[in-house]
Amino acid sequence: MNKNDLITTLSLIEHVEGGYFCETYRSDLKIKTNREGSERTQLTSIYYMLSDDRPIGYFHKNKSDIVHYFYAGSSLTYLIIHPDGNLERVKLGFDIHKGDLPQLIVPGGCWKATVLEEGEFALLGEAVAPGFDYRDMEIAKPDNFCSNFPDLWNELKPYVKQ
Repeated sequence: MNKNDLITTLSLIEHVEGGYFCETYRSDLKIKTNREGSERTQLTSIYYMLSDDRPIGYFHKNKSDIVHYFYAGSSLTYLIIHPDGNLERVKLGFDIHKGDLPQLIVPGGCWKATVLEEGEFALLGEAVAPGFDYRDMEIAKPDNFCSNFPDLWNELKPYVKQ
């Protein structure tokens, strides 16, 4: 399969943070949180794909923990900025001998960007708990991001949506 086959077969649409996605599961169970609107779905899951035409998942953060599962294609690089300002780079993929991880957990409150550095596509799955809600997501704004991470700005700038 190529990227166009996957987009069609999995009913993927463009995601606001970059790449493509399709929600595949939203639990009927609800939980109370201290977040805006209080109640959240217990768990959600999506397909997510970066491709050579949309190779960047721009910096954003979620309040919920997200588990990323690699399915197919080329490895991805994750840039994760932890709440203490520490930048971590992690490869998600199947080339374990080169340090890839087939599964990655990004804790809520971390900024993350995802980059397809080579290949036609990378297909993965994401499970979010409490479930994904756009009210819990923040896309990085260039001015704020630059002032919060001045020492990293030149390195991070390509992955902040302009």
